[in-house]
Amino acid sequence: MGDSIYTIPVNESFEEKDGCPLCRIERILEERCLDYITGAAMMEPDVRIKTNEEGFCPAHFHKMAERRKALQVALILESHLKHLRDEVLPASGARSFADKKGRPAPSMKLEQSCYVCGKINWALGTMVDTIMRLWTRDEAFVTLYKEQPFICLPHYNLLMAGGAAHLRKDALQSFEEATLQLAKNYLDQLCADVSHYVTMYDYRNAGDKADWGTAKGSPQRAVDYLSKRMTGE
Repeated sequence: MGDSIYTIPVNESFEEKDGCPLCRIERILEERCLDYITGAAMMEPDVRIKTNEEGFCPAHFHKMAERRKALQVALILESHLKHLRDEVLPASGARSFADKKGRPAPSMKLEQSCYVCGKINWALGTMVDTIMRLWTRDEAFVTLYKEQPFICLPHYNLLMAGGAAHLRKDALQSFEEATLQLAKNYLDQLCADVSHYVTMYDYRNAGDKADWGTAKGSPQRAVDYLSKRMTGE
């Protein structure tokens, strides 16, 4: 299958073989989106309208603030806060917070949305579609896929859903078997490491000759596995 704007980043991520490949893709997408939103997009009216309406989740608000682009972030916040004041929070006594039809209040809808998350999820969905096409058309990619060290639980779910939506029965079976193996083999190792980590706090295992094996850091690795932050860093 020939290289394209979509296949190149997918292949590059799977060639690295360090951590979860979807975590690597998501991290790159996040960095590019944050660079964009605090850079070239800052003065684009259509983007500003979207960021005013959708806002940002707490994690991405903090990541924007940490990028040392004080003026850019302040301009985004200035516009967003004015939108919040003028369009989202009602004037005193203007209307009830509760919607009689059960629809969420504008402020609640804003709290549940994030411009950056939306862009990442859209782009990640496109990458998953590309993975499915590569699986059926590129034997070299299938080999790369099966050689990955592991896939984290959230991206296991994402890939399995993508396979069910896009692959035919024969291709789906082999894809699901490979994906399950990547997720479960690492889970087996985590179970053993975390259990060993716990036993090392027994006084009988203390001392200079305590054998931690591969258990050190396993609680953090387990959290990463469960929360899609496995980039091998």
